[in-house]
Amino acid sequence: MNHFHAVVWLDHAVARIFHFDAHAYESKIVHSAHAGEHLHHKSGSVGPGHAADDPKFFAAVADALKDAQEILVTGPGGTKGALMKHLEKHAAALAKRVVAVENADHPTDGEIVGSARKHFKVIDRMTPQRA
Repeated sequence: MNHFHAVVWLDHAVARIFHFDAHAYESKIVHSAHAGEHLHHKSGSVGPGHAADDPKFFAAVADALKDAQEILVTGPGGTKGALMKHLEKHAAALAKRVVAVENADHPTDGEIVGSARKHFKVIDRMTPQRA
C-alpha cells in the first residue's frame, strides 16, 4: 500500500513511523543504538544527560520515510531537530517533504495517526497533492 502522508514520532531510542490515508495506516518501528538506556542523571553527576546522535538510526528512519510525499515529524525533546539536521545534510530531497515539526509527549499509535490526519486535513485544503 502506498500512502501520500507519513508521520514519525521519535525520541532518542525509537521511531514509530506511520504511512497513512483517511482510512488505513501501516506502521514500522525503528530502534536506535540507545534503546533501553536510561538517560536522566541524578543531581551532581557528570555528563550532559542525553544520548549522542545516532546517524545509523536517522538513516534507517529516512529510509522508512523515503516513499512519503508529505511528512510530519513529532516527538518529545531534541531528537526531532537532530533528525532534521541529518535529513538536511544527507537526504535533502526528503527534508523538503517535511511539512512540520511538532512537539508531542508519548501518545498511543492511534493518537499519533489521528493527530496527523487532522494536521494534514488542514494542509491538504490549502495545497494540491502531487505524487
